[in-house]
Amino acid sequence: MTKAEIVADIAQKTGIEKVAIQATVEEFMNVIKESLAGGENVYLRGFGSFIVKKRAEKTGRNISKNTTIIIPAHNIPAFKPAKTFVLDVKKNVK
Repeated sequence: MTKAEIVADIAQKTGIEKVAIQATVEEFMNVIKESLAGGENVYLRGFGSFIVKKRAEKTGRNISKNTTIIIPAHNIPAFKPAKTFVLDVKKNVK
């Protein structure tokens, strides 16, 4: 499902204009991105958590040059679904 399909589905179910839904969805995503970029996790009860995971420094290989490289420590965004979300998805798998 794409963002456009989500917007269309919400607009059809609520009767609100697609433009308003589009702006709301965009701002929702911006708030999550800004929070994670600032190191703050986002918790949505019953849905899941958008969290920042810290990756430690590690050694990697450049196979084309056959050299060792150091991959610095960095943060990555991650999503952890709520238990109820996982159970709902498991029930609907065929």
